Amino acid sequence: MPVAHTLEGPLSVDVLGRQDPELAEILRGELTRQSTTLQLIAAENFTSPAVLTALGSPLANKYAEGYPGARHHGGCEIVDVAERIAVERAKALFGAEHANVQSHSGSSAVLAAYAALLRPGDTVLAMGLPHGGHLTHGSPANFSGRWFDFVGYGVDPESGLIDHEQVRSLARTHRPKAIVCGSISYPRHIDYAVFREIADEVGAYLIADAAHPIGLVAGGAAPSPVPYADVVCATTHKVLRGPRGGMLLCGSELAERVDRAVFPFTQGGAQMHTIAAKAVAFGEAATPAFTAYAHQVVANARVLARGLAAEGFAVTTGGTDTHLLTVDPAPLGVDGRTARSRLAAAGVVLDTCALPHPDVRGLRLGTAAVTTQGMGEAETARIATLFATAVRDESAGRHVREEVRDLTGRFPPYPGS
Repeated sequence: MPVAHTLEGPLSVDVLGRQDPELAEILRGELTRQSTTLQLIAAENFTSPAVLTALGSPLANKYAEGYPGARHHGGCEIVDVAERIAVERAKALFGAEHANVQSHSGSSAVLAAYAALLRPGDTVLAMGLPHGGHLTHGSPANFSGRWFDFVGYGVDPESGLIDHEQVRSLARTHRPKAIVCGSISYPRHIDYAVFREIADEVGAYLIADAAHPIGLVAGGAAPSPVPYADVVCATTHKVLRGPRGGMLLCGSELAERVDRAVFPFTQGGAQMHTIAAKAVAFGEAATPAFTAYAHQVVANARVLARGLAAEGFAVTTGGTDTHLLTVDPAPLGVDGRTARSRLAAAGVVLDTCALPHPDVRGLRLGTAAVTTQGMGEAETARIATLFATAVRDESAGRHVREEVRDLTGRFPPYPGS
């Protein structure tokens, strides 16, 4: 679904330009970059002007440590209403008994989940980083790897699918306090019921890191982790198309522990402008238009996967169920980093990622942003062709760049801006 609005009024860069031309020019430059290149980063999207309006609102001025009705600052009567609306909309959207919408990011939501359920030194079973796990799933450079004893499970090297028997075996051997299911690059639906079964067998908590699929869950295009996980951690951007931020969903029995883990344990004052923007996004996600959008995101991703496979890329798991896919350009004689560089020169923006093979970097791409722009399956098929052309032939970058400009010109993220 296209975002058929212009950036006007308080969102106009001209307002900033009169006071700070230097920063205004940076904002204009970034809007131009986003509007003239293909945004295929799986974790990015275009928010609506309504979300941007909330982010740039006077709520940004308000300090609001605590929760509605129990703040540590005065003057919170109005922002309390905004947070209550965000919470109620999130609960209704995802069918959760409790929602905490204060987390500043997906990583801080995961930190809060760990703080609510674990103690330093506890064993946690999560997807290993080489197989698609997030930094918060045990990286030694992250708080998770420093504070907890992580054991990593992986995917089958041939199929690219999660090896549930390996997960079960590792759980029985290590008896973790918690099991984390979720990935930054897994293109298939996660079987939450199987993870719940394994967690129950060893007496572990189940934490679902649903940062990537939660928008598809909202639109009915992916299974929900809410009925199975003790705590669901998520972001409010990506496919959900809201502001950059995090949230947690859980049952009523863990509500107080989760809330106290967010504030006062891991965070201070809530960002009320962001919480209001989350409320806007939850409202948008509850509409039939968003349901249609979420399903179109998946349809586009499947077309992209088929197109890239036809062009000779090795597509992990043979396709996708979600908004993202991972591919190996090696059959075209190019490694992942070189491919990303050639694509960037051609105006195609995406990420590299680990693939389920030792020391192999592939490409991770997604269709959330281009679908927001209004592109459908025909345009996505064309993107696959342009993608392959740019990767195969470095000298074709200029020609592909011109076609990218034409495509984005017909489907601007913010028409008229």
